[in-house]
Amino acid sequence: MEAPASLAGQYLLAMPGIGDPRFERAVIAMCAHDPNGALGIGVGRLVPRLGLHGLLAELQIAPGDAPDAPVHVGGPVEPQRGFVLHSQDWIGDETLKVGGRWALTGTLDVLRAIAEGTGPARWIVALGYAGWGEGQLDMEMTRHGWFATPGDDAILFERPADRRWTAGFDSAGIDARLLAAGAGTA
Repeated sequence: MEAPASLAGQYLLAMPGIGDPRFERAVIAMCAHDPNGALGIGVGRLVPRLGLHGLLAELQIAPGDAPDAPVHVGGPVEPQRGFVLHSQDWIGDETLKVGGRWALTGTLDVLRAIAEGTGPARWIVALGYAGWGEGQLDMEMTRHGWFATPGDDAILFERPADRRWTAGFDSAGIDARLLAAGAGTA
């Protein structure tokens, strides 16, 4: 299987038996993918006992009217670094537009805007990211560890984190209950 030219704006869903517990049933919103590498934000798991208000308090930002939304485990790389994956109705100076679908901001201005009620209409806060070096993700895609499916705003912004993995496979017409952790031999 050849990896697509760019996976930005798509989901990567971890196949059963991928072999890395950090990615068990992972859902990664891909934000960048080019010959130099790839970067995605995990949106399938939540940071235990941390909500947006707690994170804002640590950053000395008053929460204003922002809901105390969950904070996601964005990935194993730089877990102390924050990101906001959001709709494109708010764009800051350091915002990356993602595949014509979403935007990704890693600076405090987006959190301040959310707290002030002037930020993006739809958003997800995450700590850390998933990253791959040059050609690494393309190689992993050929080994059947990941399944790519088109990004869907409803899955990202409307489904609870623990239901996104199944919803991603459902959107591709695959019943995730039928997936096997290993391959057979002939």
